[in-house]
Amino acid sequence: MNQAPIKPKNKKDVRDIRAEALKIANSIKVDGQAKAEVKAIASGIQRGMEQFLRQQSEKTRDLDKRVKKVKQLAAHAAQDANSSAAPTMNTLQPSRLPWVLLGISWGLFFATAVIFWQLKS
Repeated sequence: MNQAPIKPKNKKDVRDIRAEALKIANSIKVDGQAKAEVKAIASGIQRGMEQFLRQQSEKTRDLDKRVKKVKQLAAHAAQDANSSAAPTMNTLQPSRLPWVLLGISWGLFFATAVIFWQLKS
């Protein structure tokens, strides 16, 4: 029991494109135009539609590739961040800046106190 693969609904069949092109060609037909001319116009419209659909398919594939690449890069970056964050948390040393600022402020306080004490006497 071989079943034909089910086509996605967004793909147009060649017969659908041909019928649509013929319908467009007949709608723009001018009085006195021969059937051969209408068919030639319809085949030109059909080629244009097929070319447009091919371009859209290429754009979609390209976009899918880019999305996949971005997802891979994001996953890779998240994995790197998780693996590099754990060791650095343990190796962080306390900062000396608060102690230096505290020492400077106390030094300035004592210097100011000494200056005022000398001015009073």
